[in-house]
Amino acid sequence: MPVLTRLIPSPVVVDISPGALDDLAGLLADQRISASGKLAIAISGGSGAKLRERLAPALPGASWYEVGGGTLDDAIKLADAMKKGHYDAVVGMGGGKIIDCAKFAAARIGLPLVAVATNLSHDGLCSPVATLDNDAGRGSYGVPNPIAVVIDLDIIREAPIRFVRSGIGDVISNISAVADWELSHEVTGEAIDGLAAAMARQCGEAVLRHPGGVGEDSFLQVLAEGLVLTGISMSVAGDSRPASGACHEINHAFDLLYPKRAASHGEQCGLGAAFATHLRGDKETCGQMVEVLRRHGLPVLPTDIGFNEDEFVKVVEFAPQTRPGRYTILEHLNLSTDAIRDAYADYAKTISS
Repeated sequence: MPVLTRLIPSPVVVDISPGALDDLAGLLADQRISASGKLAIAISGGSGAKLRERLAPALPGASWYEVGGGTLDDAIKLADAMKKGHYDAVVGMGGGKIIDCAKFAAARIGLPLVAVATNLSHDGLCSPVATLDNDAGRGSYGVPNPIAVVIDLDIIREAPIRFVRSGIGDVISNISAVADWELSHEVTGEAIDGLAAAMARQCGEAVLRHPGGVGEDSFLQVLAEGLVLTGISMSVAGDSRPASGACHEINHAFDLLYPKRAASHGEQCGLGAAFATHLRGDKETCGQMVEVLRRHGLPVLPTDIGFNEDEFVKVVEFAPQTRPGRYTILEHLNLSTDAIRDAYADYAKTISS
């Protein structure tokens, strides 16, 4: 008998709305995630402490754990501390580092994870991957998807605007990543998952074409939904391919070559996506990306984030080494140093005219 459908791992609850955190305990009880209220909640020392003060009275059965950072050691320590209790679920409440630590810890002790995002900086909040710093640099660890995702838009508006901008760059880069995936399919025969590609691309297109600004609920809603659905698209595909191409290779190269100077993940991915789209010869899409990135205050040239031309050429040249085996426009063109320099000069001239 032919397979007529497939099961897609996804959260049972996605609540993106103003005031979504007002009744977290009730939401988890209604969805049978935690009827008892016995929760292990991971928070940061900054914004997390303020949320604890606000939410603790409504969560009397919860235990709160402060996470020191975003390293593998931090995640292991968190898991070791949590396994001493008897909980229904782990709640990661904060930004990307906190949620990734909570993802890893929940997987390690065999509990479901509830992701409560306090900013929209990148698409990792609902992905099946925990990105953690380790002794070798930075590693990606496979974990189950969150069982629930809660994004309170009132909390999002309180976060620094740079986090929203980073999320914009990360989601828009999906368009470039999917184009790289399709290129690899045509040239190398790599299998492409049409559903995952469609989900990731439409998330990018929705943000790219939304007329609103970073302070508007309608725009934040679309951005938050795009980040969540991008994470689910990676679950559909079984890896990060729908959202990671040359754009993310360039981002990783910035991080590895200039770890103390690197900008935010989304800023680097957005810049990488615009440049990669230019390399593909898609001048129309590149122009749209540049216009939208500029409108939202994101960089479109390396000089916007403190890097000169020579440093950017070095980044692009090194980028393919960050993801061995991944085929993108960078591997396809295999440009020499001089050719990268010429391509960048053309890109800079094109977007400045």
